[in-house]
Amino acid sequence: MTGTPVRSRSSGPRAAHVELARRILDLARNRGLGPGAHLPEQGLAQAIMDPPDLVITDLQMPRLDGFGVCQRLREFSNVPIVILTARGEEQDRVRGLDLGADDYLVKPFSATELLARVRAVLRRAQVPAETTGQARFFAHGDLKIDFARAEVWRGEEPVSLSATEYRLLLQFTHNVGKILTSEDLLTSVWGAEYRNDKEILWVSIARLRQKLEADAHTPHHIVTRSGLGYLMPPLES
Repeated sequence: MTGTPVRSRSSGPRAAHVELARRILDLARNRGLGPGAHLPEQGLAQAIMDPPDLVITDLQMPRLDGFGVCQRLREFSNVPIVILTARGEEQDRVRGLDLGADDYLVKPFSATELLARVRAVLRRAQVPAETTGQARFFAHGDLKIDFARAEVWRGEEPVSLSATEYRLLLQFTHNVGKILTSEDLLTSVWGAEYRNDKEILWVSIARLRQKLEADAHTPHHIVTRSGLGYLMPPLES
C-alpha cells in the first residue's frame, strides 16, 4: 500500500495532506499492511518482489502516469488499485476502470471519503468464503468454477479475475435465471454507497465478458436485459 509517514506539524494544505497520509497509514497498520514505494517505477518493482495488498496511485505523475501504472500492474497482478486524480472527465474515469482500477476518486475529496473508499476496496478484496452446503463446483457451458479454491476456468484455460470481478461473477452463479438490477449488483458487490455508480458496473461487466466469453459482443454467460438488468441464463437441457 502506498503512503508516506510524515512528522510535520505545519498548517494549511500540507497539514491536511500529512493528516490524510497518517490516517491511511494507521488504517494500513491496523490491517497488518505496510507502506510502500512513492515513485511509479519503484512501486512496480516492489509489487513484483513483494506483492502489496493495495495500490493507491495518482493519475498525474512524471515518466509513468497512473494509467500506465494500472496497465503494467494488471499484466501480472490482481492487486486492488485506487486512482486519485484532479481529472474528472467521464472518459478518463472509464479508461482507468477499463484498465483494471477498482476505484477512481476525483479531487478534491475529504480524508473521510478516501478512507471509506479504501476500506470498501479492501473489503471487496477478501475472497468470499465457501457457503455451507454449497456444491464445490459450478459449470455453465465452458465456464467452470471451483468455489473452494476460488478458481475460474474457461474450457481448459484458467481465468485470472480480481477479487471484485470474482464477487461480481458469484452474484450471477448464485442467481442463475434471475434478472439482477444494476442497484442489486452495485449494492451487493461494491456496497450501498455505490448503488448509483453505473459506470463502474458497466466497465466491470465489460471486463468480465472479455475474460469469460468467446465473443464479448454476443455473451452467453452474462447477458443484458434492456431496461431491466443482467442475468446468467439457465442452460437448455
